[in-house]
Amino acid sequence: MRQPVYRSFWIASLVSNLGTWMHEIGAGWLMTDLDASPQMVSMVRTAMATPIVLLAIPAGVLADRIDRRKLLLVTQFILLLSTGSLAVLAATGVVTSWLLLGLTFVIGLGLTLHVPTWQASIPELVERKQLSRAIALGSLNFNLARAVGPALAGALVAITGSWIAFSVNAFSFAGVIVVLLMWKRNRSESSRGLSFRKSLYQGIRYVYRTDDMRHVLFRVMLFIIPASALWGLLPLVARERLHWDADGFGLLVTCFGAGAVIAARFLHRLHHRVGNNTTIAFAMVLMGVGLCVMGTSSQGWVAVISMLIMGFGWMMTLTTLNTAAQTILPGRMRARGMSFYLTSLALSMSSGSLLWGYVAEFDWVGVGGAQKIAGLTLLCTAAIGMLFRVTEKTRH
Repeated sequence: MRQPVYRSFWIASLVSNLGTWMHEIGAGWLMTDLDASPQMVSMVRTAMATPIVLLAIPAGVLADRIDRRKLLLVTQFILLLSTGSLAVLAATGVVTSWLLLGLTFVIGLGLTLHVPTWQASIPELVERKQLSRAIALGSLNFNLARAVGPALAGALVAITGSWIAFSVNAFSFAGVIVVLLMWKRNRSESSRGLSFRKSLYQGIRYVYRTDDMRHVLFRVMLFIIPASALWGLLPLVARERLHWDADGFGLLVTCFGAGAVIAARFLHRLHHRVGNNTTIAFAMVLMGVGLCVMGTSSQGWVAVISMLIMGFGWMMTLTTLNTAAQTILPGRMRARGMSFYLTSLALSMSSGSLLWGYVAEFDWVGVGGAQKIAGLTLLCTAAIGMLFRVTEKTRH
């Protein structure tokens, strides 16, 4: 945080992440009003993740070839326009379930361009020795927003409707645009001399030949596919199992964010004592136990405790994997490599959300049963993941 440029981005990102989490609550809750079937509710997540699955890798190649600052500016304008349009449609009452999914897809497209570009830009803002701390601060930023944004969104949505959450999100991108316009970026390594096809092939070859990177991607999938049952079904847990309104839904996500913030305080110490691989396995077990407990009970206090536990496990797992990926990748390859990471995450989230929405449709399973099955699956994949170890030593 002593780096002024990084500090400015961190503050702007916090405001933007607050808006994003308010949007998440608004979109999920709006779909339960428009069409409360488990499949349609889970498709909100799928619509967001699908463009990432399809286009993240080409976006990563692009980010390694052109000025990342300009590309980030383009993504912010795409996100501002798409969220602003959704706010207007929701406020006027003409939004439908398919319009919601369509605009969510466009927002996902903007995020597809933004995320690998932004993650590849972080090492340009801090010194190499500060990279792991910068990534951890980025995760803390995201989870602070998750701890505050959903509660704020839940209260506002309950009073005024989902359109207010979309409006706040649209305005939140303005701060990021201002910081990007002020950023005087230094020229860095790139693959600009290569054709797009050769740059793409170079990225694929690097990931294929690097054991550590392949293991990171596989462990992302082992975690996210079962863990996506939480996010795909959470609006239905709040509305149908707990009989809560948008306020209660926001409270659940806030508790998740609080658990993630708590995890941030222990993560570095745990890495130092037991290493990355054991940390990931331990965190996946926590996530699995939380899903099983939530799926077993319809008591509000049990759901709150479960969300705290799962926030702890989620943050530890993905921050550890993200840091491992960033330290494995050389600068010239970082955007392309992180685009593979993002694709693995989004493909797992998209397919997992569809899977658990489909499973929950069975009367003899239901939402609670789907969560319990997903939780037990996580306990199994935590053990399987230990067979695909990531080298503990950070590469330079």
